[in-house]
Amino acid sequence: MSAALLEVRGISKRFRGLQAVDNVSFAVPPGGIVALIGPNGAGKTTTFNLIAGAMVPDGGSIVLDGADITGGRPDQACRAGIGRTFQLVKPFGALSVLQNVMVGAFKATADRVAARRAAWEILERLGLAEKAENPAKTLTLPERKRLETARALATRPKILLLDEVMAGLRPTEIDQMVRAFADLSRETGLAILLTEHVMRAVMALSHHIVVLHHGQKICEGAPEQVARDPQVLECYLGHAQAAERPGA
Repeated sequence: MSAALLEVRGISKRFRGLQAVDNVSFAVPPGGIVALIGPNGAGKTTTFNLIAGAMVPDGGSIVLDGADITGGRPDQACRAGIGRTFQLVKPFGALSVLQNVMVGAFKATADRVAARRAAWEILERLGLAEKAENPAKTLTLPERKRLETARALATRPKILLLDEVMAGLRPTEIDQMVRAFADLSRETGLAILLTEHVMRAVMALSHHIVVLHHGQKICEGAPEQVARDPQVLECYLGHAQAAERPGA
Protein backbone atom coordinates (compact mmCIF):
# COMPACT_ATOMS: atom_id res chain seq x y z
CA MET A 1 0.00 0.00 0.00
CA SER A 2 1.19 3.53 -0.75
CA ALA A 3 1.60 6.43 1.71
CA ALA A 4 -1.45 6.61 3.94
CA LEU A 5 -4.29 9.10 3.76
CA LEU A 6 -5.87 7.63 6.91
CA GLU A 7 -3.73 6.04 9.62
CA VAL A 8 -5.34 4.19 12.51
CA ARG A 9 -2.63 3.67 15.11
CA GLY A 10 -3.22 1.22 17.93
CA ILE A 11 -6.72 2.39 18.83
CA SER A 12 -8.61 0.76 21.70
CA LYS A 13 -12.07 1.12 23.21
CA ARG A 14 -13.56 -0.59 26.26
CA PHE A 15 -17.19 -0.58 27.39
CA ARG A 16 -17.09 -1.60 31.07
CA GLY A 17 -16.03 -5.26 30.94
CA LEU A 18 -16.02 -5.53 27.13
CA GLN A 19 -12.89 -4.71 25.13
CA ALA A 20 -14.64 -3.75 21.88
CA VAL A 21 -11.49 -2.64 20.03
CA ASP A 22 -8.05 -3.77 21.15
CA ASN A 23 -4.91 -2.06 19.79
CA VAL A 24 -6.06 -2.01 16.16
CA SER A 25 -3.87 -0.46 13.46
CA PHE A 26 -4.30 -0.16 9.71
CA ALA A 27 -4.02 2.40 6.93
CA VAL A 28 -5.95 3.56 3.87
CA PRO A 29 -3.92 5.06 1.00
CA PRO A 30 -5.15 7.92 -1.20
CA GLY A 31 -7.68 6.49 -3.66
CA GLY A 32 -7.55 3.10 -1.96
CA ILE A 33 -10.53 0.88 -1.14
CA VAL A 34 -10.06 -0.99 2.14
CA ALA A 35 -12.60 -3.36 3.69
CA LEU A 36 -12.90 -3.90 7.44
CA ILE A 37 -14.56 -7.28 7.95
CA GLY A 38 -15.32 -9.74 10.73
CA PRO A 39 -18.21 -11.50 12.45
CA ASN A 40 -20.90 -9.63 14.38
CA GLY A 41 -19.39 -8.09 17.51
CA ALA A 42 -15.88 -7.97 16.02
CA GLY A 43 -15.57 -4.21 16.62
CA LYS A 44 -16.10 -2.91 13.11
CA THR A 45 -18.78 -0.31 13.79
CA THR A 46 -17.00 0.80 16.98
CA THR A 47 -13.88 1.36 14.89
CA PHE A 48 -15.94 3.44 12.44
CA ASN A 49 -17.37 5.44 15.34
CA LEU A 50 -13.87 6.14 16.67
CA ILE A 51 -12.64 7.32 13.27
CA ALA A 52 -15.71 9.48 12.62
CA GLY A 53 -15.67 11.15 16.03
CA ALA A 54 -18.80 9.54 17.47
CA MET A 55 -16.63 8.00 20.21
CA VAL A 56 -13.29 8.87 21.79
CA PRO A 57 -10.69 6.08 21.88
CA ASP A 58 -9.20 5.01 25.20
CA GLY A 59 -5.83 4.74 23.52
CA GLY A 60 -4.11 5.13 20.19
CA SER A 61 -4.48 7.82 17.54
CA ILE A 62 -6.20 8.58 14.24
CA VAL A 63 -4.38 10.62 11.62
CA LEU A 64 -6.04 11.96 8.46
CA ASP A 65 -3.89 13.48 5.73
CA GLY A 66 -1.12 14.14 8.24
CA ALA A 67 -3.33 15.77 10.90
CA ASP A 68 -4.11 14.09 14.22
CA ILE A 69 -7.93 14.06 14.56
CA THR A 70 -8.10 11.77 17.60
CA GLY A 71 -11.02 12.61 19.88
CA GLY A 72 -12.52 15.25 17.59
CA ARG A 73 -16.28 15.69 17.40
CA PRO A 74 -18.21 14.29 14.40
CA ASP A 75 -18.57 17.77 12.86
CA GLN A 76 -14.82 18.29 13.19
CA ALA A 77 -14.14 14.90 11.59
CA CYS A 78 -16.46 15.86 8.75
CA ARG A 79 -14.68 19.18 8.22
CA ALA A 80 -11.35 17.33 8.25
CA GLY A 81 -12.57 15.21 5.33
CA ILE A 82 -14.39 12.15 6.67
CA GLY A 83 -17.76 11.28 5.13
CA ARG A 84 -19.73 8.51 6.78
CA THR A 85 -22.88 6.45 6.15
CA PHE A 86 -24.86 4.51 8.78
CA GLN A 87 -26.33 1.00 8.88
CA LEU A 88 -29.79 2.39 9.65
CA VAL A 89 -30.58 4.92 6.95
CA LYS A 90 -32.67 7.86 8.18
CA PRO A 91 -33.22 10.49 5.50
CA PHE A 92 -35.15 13.67 6.16
CA GLY A 93 -38.40 12.08 4.99
CA ALA A 94 -40.39 15.25 4.34
CA LEU A 95 -37.61 16.83 2.29
CA SER A 96 -37.05 15.97 -1.35
CA VAL A 97 -34.21 13.69 -2.37
CA LEU A 98 -32.39 16.71 -3.80
CA GLN A 99 -32.84 18.73 -0.61
CA ASN A 100 -31.46 15.85 1.46
CA VAL A 101 -28.25 15.91 -0.57
CA MET A 102 -28.08 19.70 -0.46
CA VAL A 103 -27.92 19.47 3.33
CA GLY A 104 -24.59 17.70 2.94
CA ALA A 105 -23.44 20.06 0.19
CA PHE A 106 -23.84 23.08 2.47
CA LYS A 107 -20.80 21.83 4.38
CA ALA A 108 -18.66 22.85 1.41
CA THR A 109 -20.54 25.98 0.28
CA ALA A 110 -23.02 28.51 1.63
CA ASP A 111 -24.27 29.27 -1.88
CA ARG A 112 -27.66 27.66 -2.55
CA VAL A 113 -27.14 27.49 -6.32
CA ALA A 114 -23.74 25.83 -5.93
CA ALA A 115 -25.14 23.36 -3.37
CA ARG A 116 -28.01 22.48 -5.70
CA ARG A 117 -25.66 21.96 -8.63
CA ALA A 118 -23.33 19.74 -6.57
CA ALA A 119 -26.30 17.70 -5.29
CA TRP A 120 -27.61 17.18 -8.83
CA GLU A 121 -24.23 15.92 -10.01
CA ILE A 122 -24.05 13.38 -7.19
CA LEU A 123 -27.62 12.18 -7.77
CA GLU A 124 -26.87 11.67 -11.46
CA ARG A 125 -23.74 9.65 -10.61
CA LEU A 126 -25.71 7.41 -8.23
CA GLY A 127 -28.72 6.98 -10.50
CA LEU A 128 -31.16 9.00 -8.38
CA ALA A 129 -31.62 12.08 -10.56
CA GLU A 130 -35.08 11.01 -11.74
CA LYS A 131 -36.18 10.83 -8.09
CA ALA A 132 -34.67 14.20 -7.17
CA GLU A 133 -37.96 15.99 -6.49
CA ASN A 134 -39.65 13.06 -4.74
CA PRO A 135 -40.01 13.07 -0.95
CA ALA A 136 -37.21 10.98 0.53
CA LYS A 137 -39.75 8.91 2.50
CA THR A 138 -41.09 7.44 -0.78
CA LEU A 139 -37.79 5.78 -1.73
CA THR A 140 -37.23 2.03 -1.66
CA LEU A 141 -34.54 0.57 0.62
CA PRO A 142 -31.90 0.37 -2.16
CA GLU A 143 -32.70 3.97 -3.14
CA ARG A 144 -32.46 5.15 0.48
CA LYS A 145 -29.04 3.51 0.76
CA ARG A 146 -27.90 5.36 -2.34
CA LEU A 147 -29.31 8.58 -0.88
CA GLU A 148 -27.38 7.96 2.34
CA THR A 149 -24.22 7.64 0.26
CA ALA A 150 -25.10 10.75 -1.75
CA ARG A 151 -25.49 12.85 1.40
CA ALA A 152 -22.06 11.74 2.60
CA LEU A 153 -20.48 12.42 -0.79
CA ALA A 154 -21.98 15.91 -0.84
CA THR A 155 -19.70 16.91 2.04
CA ARG A 156 -16.76 16.41 -0.36
CA PRO A 157 -14.87 13.96 1.83
CA LYS A 158 -11.29 12.82 1.40
CA ILE A 159 -12.35 9.38 2.58
CA LEU A 160 -15.80 7.79 2.61
CA LEU A 161 -16.76 5.35 5.39
CA LEU A 162 -19.44 2.92 4.18
CA ASP A 163 -21.17 1.05 7.00
CA GLU A 164 -22.96 -2.00 5.49
CA VAL A 165 -24.57 -0.04 2.66
CA MET A 166 -25.23 -3.26 0.72
CA ALA A 167 -27.03 -5.18 3.46
CA GLY A 168 -30.51 -6.23 2.35
CA LEU A 169 -29.89 -5.62 -1.35
CA ARG A 170 -30.49 -8.12 -4.15
CA PRO A 171 -27.46 -9.51 -6.04
CA THR A 172 -28.10 -7.27 -9.06
CA GLU A 173 -28.38 -4.24 -6.77
CA ILE A 174 -25.14 -5.20 -5.03
CA ASP A 175 -23.36 -5.45 -8.37
CA GLN A 176 -24.63 -1.98 -9.32
CA MET A 177 -23.36 -0.50 -6.06
CA VAL A 178 -19.97 -2.17 -6.48
CA ARG A 179 -19.60 -0.69 -9.96
CA ALA A 180 -20.69 2.75 -8.75
CA PHE A 181 -18.13 2.80 -5.90
CA ALA A 182 -15.33 1.42 -8.07
CA ASP A 183 -16.02 4.06 -10.73
CA LEU A 184 -16.25 6.80 -8.12
CA SER A 185 -12.90 5.90 -6.56
CA ARG A 186 -11.18 5.51 -9.93
CA GLU A 187 -12.56 8.73 -11.44
CA THR A 188 -12.28 11.05 -8.43
CA GLY A 189 -9.46 9.54 -6.36
CA LEU A 190 -11.77 9.18 -3.36
CA ALA A 191 -10.53 6.75 -0.70
CA ILE A 192 -13.11 4.32 0.70
CA LEU A 193 -13.18 2.34 3.95
CA LEU A 194 -16.09 -0.08 4.08
CA THR A 195 -17.42 -2.60 6.54
CA GLU A 196 -19.62 -5.20 4.94
CA HIS A 197 -20.94 -8.75 5.41
CA VAL A 198 -21.71 -9.23 1.70
CA MET A 199 -18.53 -11.02 0.71
CA ARG A 200 -19.14 -10.89 -3.03
CA ALA A 201 -19.02 -7.10 -2.71
CA VAL A 202 -15.96 -7.11 -0.45
CA MET A 203 -13.97 -9.37 -2.75
CA ALA A 204 -14.97 -7.53 -5.93
CA LEU A 205 -14.44 -3.99 -4.63
CA SER A 206 -11.58 -4.01 -2.12
CA HIS A 207 -7.89 -3.50 -2.81
CA HIS A 208 -7.00 -4.48 0.76
CA ILE A 209 -8.86 -6.22 3.60
CA VAL A 210 -8.46 -5.92 7.38
CA VAL A 211 -10.07 -8.65 9.50
CA LEU A 212 -11.20 -8.09 13.10
CA HIS A 213 -12.22 -10.75 15.62
CA HIS A 214 -13.15 -10.01 19.24
CA GLY A 215 -11.85 -6.48 18.75
CA GLN A 216 -8.40 -7.52 17.55
CA LYS A 217 -6.89 -7.47 14.08
CA ILE A 218 -6.14 -11.06 13.13
CA CYS A 219 -5.22 -10.64 9.46
CA GLU A 220 -4.81 -8.10 6.68
CA GLY A 221 -3.76 -8.21 3.07
CA ALA A 222 -4.98 -8.49 -0.51
CA PRO A 223 -8.42 -10.11 -0.96
CA GLU A 224 -7.03 -13.34 -2.38
CA GLN A 225 -4.52 -13.59 0.48
CA VAL A 226 -7.14 -12.98 3.19
CA ALA A 227 -9.55 -15.48 1.60
CA ARG A 228 -6.97 -18.25 2.12
CA ASP A 229 -5.94 -17.33 5.66
CA PRO A 230 -6.80 -20.18 8.11
CA GLN A 231 -7.79 -17.79 10.93
CA VAL A 232 -10.18 -15.94 8.66
CA LEU A 233 -11.72 -19.15 7.39
CA GLU A 234 -12.19 -20.30 10.96
CA CYS A 235 -13.71 -17.15 12.46
CA TYR A 236 -15.60 -15.64 9.56
CA LEU A 237 -15.45 -16.82 5.98
CA GLY A 238 -15.83 -20.45 6.96
CA HIS A 239 -18.97 -19.65 8.94
CA ALA A 240 -20.42 -17.68 6.05
CA GLN A 241 -19.69 -20.47 3.58
CA ALA A 242 -21.19 -23.06 5.91
CA ALA A 243 -24.35 -21.00 6.24
CA GLU A 244 -24.76 -20.98 2.46
CA ARG A 245 -24.63 -24.79 2.13
CA PRO A 246 -27.96 -26.65 1.90
CA GLY A 247 -29.03 -27.89 5.31
CA ALA A 248 -26.55 -25.64 7.11
